[in-house]
Amino acid sequence: MTDASAHLDRARELLAAHPVVDGHNDLPWALREKAGYDLDRLDVAADQTGSLHTDLARLRAGGVGAQFWSVYVRSSMAGDDAVSATLEQIDCVRQLIDRHPAELRRALTADDMEAARAEGRIASLMGAEGGHSIHNSLATLRALGTLGVRYMTLTHNDNIAWADSATDEPGVGGLSAFGREVVREMNRIGMLVDLSHVAATTMRDALDTTEAPVLFSHSSARAVCDHPRNIPDEVLERLPANGGVAMATFVPKFVLQAAVDWTAAADDNMRAHGFHHLDTTEEAMKVHAAFAETRPIPVATAATVADHLDHMREVAGIDHIGIGGDYDGTAFTPEGLEDVAGYPNLIAELLARGWSDTDLAKLTWQNAVRVLRAAEDVSRELAATRGPSNATLAQLDG
Repeated sequence: MTDASAHLDRARELLAAHPVVDGHNDLPWALREKAGYDLDRLDVAADQTGSLHTDLARLRAGGVGAQFWSVYVRSSMAGDDAVSATLEQIDCVRQLIDRHPAELRRALTADDMEAARAEGRIASLMGAEGGHSIHNSLATLRALGTLGVRYMTLTHNDNIAWADSATDEPGVGGLSAFGREVVREMNRIGMLVDLSHVAATTMRDALDTTEAPVLFSHSSARAVCDHPRNIPDEVLERLPANGGVAMATFVPKFVLQAAVDWTAAADDNMRAHGFHHLDTTEEAMKVHAAFAETRPIPVATAATVADHLDHMREVAGIDHIGIGGDYDGTAFTPEGLEDVAGYPNLIAELLARGWSDTDLAKLTWQNAVRVLRAAEDVSRELAATRGPSNATLAQLDG
């Protein structure tokens, strides 16, 4: 047996005991875009290779034990339209869980995650991607929490009224007064503050405000790949004091510098053909494929992602890193990490680099479970002394 085969066998053994908690999967949005939520048409109980990055068999093959399903809606959606679309996304996740009770278990707490693991089911949690989903309403934030949303990414690709995005021009300079109130209310209700997609100024303001550990559900290291979606070292250095977790993503345009440059040109090409640059419909993918024929895509690999994890472990420490693949939310994936069955290849790469079983158990399972449990503990403490906030954007930022 070769070393590579031995590492892969060992990776699968490790994942059987300490499965992956993945921080971000956009399957609900893919089901909306490709099938209009027709779960018979795109049935994840069947092999969806070629249509989706995700199905139940490949989740099993990948050693996934818990998944934060993203209930993302585009930041071009605004107001009540964004809220309604988010509710539709939540409903999609609930339908998936109800259709596949032998495979998926609804999870709201760290204890639920552990129970799912003991039962051999995949703990299914939800994360909202972008504060536009609450339409500047703390009551709507609380409603999402009641429906089971366990983190909210403060922005997506565009600024909102109270927070700056990493991929937009500076607006309020990080978090506004209302933005800080959103963070405090998230702490009170036990919803994790997700700092993927936000500007570095927003990251710092959130860390200055929060009383609970934060999450980066799908972001890698800016020192390894200089993209604004990645985390600067000075922010990674703050995670030990905060207790949070940064979950490295697999998206080539965030992890490989050559892919950053290629993607900028590919996005321009998509827009020139009348498509949103994040569109993954069949027609949009044909445009991507035609562009790639004339300009080959730079290839990221499992080793590319491992480079980020090595750096993040060095800067933030082993207790503060995790994995957030962003499957079904990206047109391209790394070699060896083509879909959700690929996690063993990443773990095998880390084993080859000398990562210990103890370190890998923290990376895949323990860190994420600990952070959710810590948010629950903070919520109980705050709820005993602080009632719901009814502050408004106009009151605090007007």
